[in-house]
Amino acid sequence: MQSQILPSRAALVDRIALQFEYGQNLICLLGPSGLGKSYLLETFITDKYLDFNKAFVQLSGKMTDQQFMTELLEQSFSNPLIDHSLSLSENFYQLYKQQPCGDCLWVIDGGRHLSEELIQQLEILAKQGPSTLYILIASQSVGQFSQAVEIHLEALNLSESKQLMRWFFDNLPVEEDPVFRTFLQEAHGNPALLLAWEPEQQTADIRTPEKSYKLLYLILLLITTMLLIIGFLYKADMTEWWKAHYQQDTTSSVATALPAEAVVNGPELVTEQAQDGPQAEQQVDTNDDDNTTHAANLPAGSSDNKKPENENHNNNVAAIVDSLLPAEPVTQETEQPTTDEVVAAIISDAEQAESAIEAEQPLVGNAWYLSQPDDNFVIQLLAVTKQEISDKFINENGLQGQVNTYQSLRSGKPWWIVTYGSYATLNEAKKGITTLSDNVRKNQPFYKKISKIKQEIASLNQ
Repeated sequence: MQSQILPSRAALVDRIALQFEYGQNLICLLGPSGLGKSYLLETFITDKYLDFNKAFVQLSGKMTDQQFMTELLEQSFSNPLIDHSLSLSENFYQLYKQQPCGDCLWVIDGGRHLSEELIQQLEILAKQGPSTLYILIASQSVGQFSQAVEIHLEALNLSESKQLMRWFFDNLPVEEDPVFRTFLQEAHGNPALLLAWEPEQQTADIRTPEKSYKLLYLILLLITTMLLIIGFLYKADMTEWWKAHYQQDTTSSVATALPAEAVVNGPELVTEQAQDGPQAEQQVDTNDDDNTTHAANLPAGSSDNKKPENENHNNNVAAIVDSLLPAEPVTQETEQPTTDEVVAAIISDAEQAESAIEAEQPLVGNAWYLSQPDDNFVIQLLAVTKQEISDKFINENGLQGQVNTYQSLRSGKPWWIVTYGSYATLNEAKKGITTLSDNVRKNQPFYKKISKIKQEIASLNQ
């Protein structure tokens, strides 16, 4: 007896044996492929009719009728002489007369490959055999035998399906496993499908899969790298542009455009010089000579060249202010001037004021910028390191009297900057730039605040 057989299959083996006992010599076991017909036939021929002469033949599509007959008779008789010109039944009768084999049990697997002639011969032997002959055939074709008892092999139920799998697999999933439960349902009790279970591939993994962000990280890294490269290139371009147009010295503190002492003490200095008389005038003349000598040694357009003019202008203003001050009250000890003397004094003061006004000239260079309001804007046309170039630019474009030039110090070198106009607002400066010629505008002039220019001039004087 085979080691293991399911209860339903064991009951079917007993039922087939009982059918033979009832006088049915030809039984056909029907069922689709995979239900275990071959296993049941092996169990039957092993466990039943131990004293019978047994033969087991497994048919295939390539086996001929002569091969089938030879194999079947060789298992039934000892060294049979088979005549291939005779049929199966005729050969069986002759061999049985020569050497009786007793009761026989023939089990044939793959009955669907039997020819019509062999089916007729088997039916003849099962019905008219010289001795007891039981024939059990497994087939998938219904109605193949007209005189055989057909027994249908049923699929396994759910419990037997699990029991069969437990015999062949040590570690099965729990019955609640959705994949295992679905596998059992879809196998429909077919042993061939049940034994095709693959634990490694047919197990449910209920863990949440980890999301992969590698692609997202790679995209973000590429975008960041591109932005950094663009930023470095833009920074390099802006640095070159800034050096060419806007480079300025950074100063921690900015001096005022005009020293407060010069403005406050200016009239007092003039008064003291007037009181000193000839000595003061002589000292001023000496200083003027020194300034002239010093100015001759300096390059053209420097701030020192403008300084004497500023001092003369300040002295003139102080003189006018001093002349307009109310006269000190005359004490009783002071002599009262006559009418002619008063008239002469008034005429003299008027002449002095008129001569001071006539002597006053328009402001140029750094002095002009210092006199402008801090919030005004100018249009910068040119910035060069040589005054000859700025003068040539002004003459070629006919800008004499329309522009102003101031001197600044950048990176330790003197620069001459040419500007145009003075506007109270930025919008007015934008309108003013439209009045410039195309030759001037091709240098891309821009706007600059007076307060910034005053800081540059103050840094030059430090």
